[in-house]
Amino acid sequence: MNRRPSFASLRLSLILSLLSFGAAPLAATAVELPSSNASATPDSVTSAAPSIETHSWESAGLTNEMDQVTSVSQLSDVQPTDWAFQALQSLVERYGCIAGYPDGTFKGNRPLSRYEFAAGLNACLDRINDLIKAATDPLATKEDLRKLQKLQEEFAAELAALRGRVDALEARTSELEANQFSTTTKLRGEVIFGLADVFGDEKAGGGDLDYNTTFSYRARLNFNASFTGKDELRIRLQSNNMVPIDGALTGTSMTRLAFDGNSENQFRLDDMYYRFPIGQNSRMWLIANGQGTDGIADPLNNFLRSDSSGSLSRFGRFSSIYRSVRGPGIAFEHKFNDRWSADLAYRAPRGSNPADEAGLFNGSYGILGQIMYQPSKTTGIGFTFAHTYFDEADVNITDGVGSAFAQRPFNRVDTLANSYGLIGSVQFSPRFNLSGWVGYTDAKAKSGPDRGAEADIWNWAVTLAFPDLFKEGNLGGIIVGMPPKTTSNDVGSREDEDTSLHVEALYRYQLTDNIAITPGVIAIFNPEHDDDNETQVVGVVRTTFSF
Repeated sequence: MNRRPSFASLRLSLILSLLSFGAAPLAATAVELPSSNASATPDSVTSAAPSIETHSWESAGLTNEMDQVTSVSQLSDVQPTDWAFQALQSLVERYGCIAGYPDGTFKGNRPLSRYEFAAGLNACLDRINDLIKAATDPLATKEDLRKLQKLQEEFAAELAALRGRVDALEARTSELEANQFSTTTKLRGEVIFGLADVFGDEKAGGGDLDYNTTFSYRARLNFNASFTGKDELRIRLQSNNMVPIDGALTGTSMTRLAFDGNSENQFRLDDMYYRFPIGQNSRMWLIANGQGTDGIADPLNNFLRSDSSGSLSRFGRFSSIYRSVRGPGIAFEHKFNDRWSADLAYRAPRGSNPADEAGLFNGSYGILGQIMYQPSKTTGIGFTFAHTYFDEADVNITDGVGSAFAQRPFNRVDTLANSYGLIGSVQFSPRFNLSGWVGYTDAKAKSGPDRGAEADIWNWAVTLAFPDLFKEGNLGGIIVGMPPKTTSNDVGSREDEDTSLHVEALYRYQLTDNIAITPGVIAIFNPEHDDDNETQVVGVVRTTFSF
């Protein structure tokens, strides 16, 4: 262990440096004080006097004549070959108590008087005392130590009890570390309870609408692992019994809920992907199962895109163009700067199936690209393009959103589609956000009796979000739009004649940090884009538990 030198030894080392520095009368240097006792200088030596500048020099009236130096190299007439170079270097650079002439010289050959030596020695001792004081001020005195010992004796019992509690806490911590779930994985859970009913007299297309009130659930366990702090491995297990409110019950898929699905109470693998960075501004996804493309390319509907805390309907979450590209595959995102970004994804609905006309490259597939300008998280504009090919077994262009003709414009035949989407979002204030989209799809039949036929499919929506409505953490939402509609089709019998309108209102009440209740209503006017069909209204209460 290194020992701190005593104060006396520090003073002694400084005095020895000064004495060695002034050992030869003709080579010594110091402060020339304005005194009548100072010795006269020879004619061959300049009469100007260098000095040692310290706190006490102002009283000697010398501070205006000398410049403090911080390095011996600032003195032009001092060379490393001079016999006192090291002593002078120590006084200048270690103790800071030597000054030079204004012309940048030291004049080391000038004679030294006894008064000058005394003034210089005193100045440097003052400096070393300051350094010692600065180094020892934080140290405890003997009186402080005696007080501390007395306090320790008075609180011995309390200190012993505290020590026991700390030991017990350390033991519990060690046990938790030894039995923890994982050092790299976090478990996030979510449970949704859904209460739903549909009101109306007839199904779309005819027949009595006989829907009974339902109460169902969806449970998710998300295992999020990270190995570098910047990557993510997601594994999700899901169980649910929410029967979709679609054609079999209402005659249309326009009544479907955002969080529906039925695994018949069995836990299944719902999500599996690995996301990792490539350089500073890019990242890639390897998707084995699940993970909607909206989780890769931002649909700019931040307040209402979530199926557990946003829109109650499947249609109201985001444009259906993101649903057209699904299945196993890869995706890539690059940020050009803080505002511009690009996304690219390739996915195949049956990418895990090695059968003929399946697999990653020999069956149905989709490619999606998006360019985004986003000056803030909730404000931006983007252009999206998707090229998709569906085998007859997989064809569903809008993935369960919109009319039956929009999902399968030529029925179950091989179908090629190019889709274009424009999305936008504006945050007008902290409590009001306006978002929306418009999408167009050009579809073409690639097999069947209508091979070569073409169809146009359109959809649009405007969403209004009111964050912190009536209370911080709450959310109000209104969604108005047209579900995907086949506006023209070479197969005339599969063209939508009229226009449906989707109107939705919801209010999410944040009961606690982990519990939210969202009542809402969804009205579908002219279901299936047919004004012969009566309006259907879906009433929903969604309760979300997160942990």
